[in-house]
Amino acid sequence: MIMKKELRKAIIAGNWKMNKTPGETGALIKEIIPLAMNADCTVVVCVPFTSIAVAAESVKSSPVKVGAQNVHFEASGAFTGEISAAMLKEAGAEYVIIGHSERRQYFGETDETVNKRTKAALEAGLTPIVCVGELLWEREADITDEVVSRQIKLDFAGISAADASKIVVAYEPVWAIGTGKTATSEQAQEACKLIRDRLAALYGRKTADSVTIQYGGSMNAGNAAELVAKEDVDGGLIGGASLKAADFGEIIKAASK
Repeated sequence: MIMKKELRKAIIAGNWKMNKTPGETGALIKEIIPLAMNADCTVVVCVPFTSIAVAAESVKSSPVKVGAQNVHFEASGAFTGEISAAMLKEAGAEYVIIGHSERRQYFGETDETVNKRTKAALEAGLTPIVCVGELLWEREADITDEVVSRQIKLDFAGISAADASKIVVAYEPVWAIGTGKTATSEQAQEACKLIRDRLAALYGRKTADSVTIQYGGSMNAGNAAELVAKEDVDGGLIGGASLKAADFGEIIKAASK
């Protein structure tokens, strides 16, 4: 594997989306734990809010970490249906996905709210997985660079270099999420390198080199090895394949080489 493991660790995070009840969560985690025991990468399961406590209990005495799929930027208040960073932390989450394309598309999230959520997560001691990526028509218009650069600048606005190094970035080409289309390993490397270069412009090369940048966009058991073999692709944010223990295990294996 070419990825610079001496600078940063690969992270394989499963984004379960709106799937699995608490009972089903415990059962799936039981299948995943043996596949992660000797992994040379960090393994995270990002489960629905209702399953966080069960997941946290289920992963005890295993290397698997638990994440949430969203967080509100306020500590408390009249925000019906929302969850604060402190609530996630106490429930047992260590990671949280922020700004996923589905949140941006269906729930009106913007780079401004992504930035505020990221700061709230950092303040609570959670590791944010910040998602960026272009739409299909943006890629076809050849403005991937501009779109992703703008997202990085806005999502990281007002965040120190010390905090930036604690953030995981997931590059998600929106046209490759749930569509069965996948960016080629060359396209994934090009975009992840672009993100690292933008972070270097903001914080310097040393900080940029310490940031884990995942690929998220239909990574699966069949293409994971080729994707994570690229220098700037430090693991993946996995959707559908994370709901099948055997497939998720293959991806973990690929990232551990």
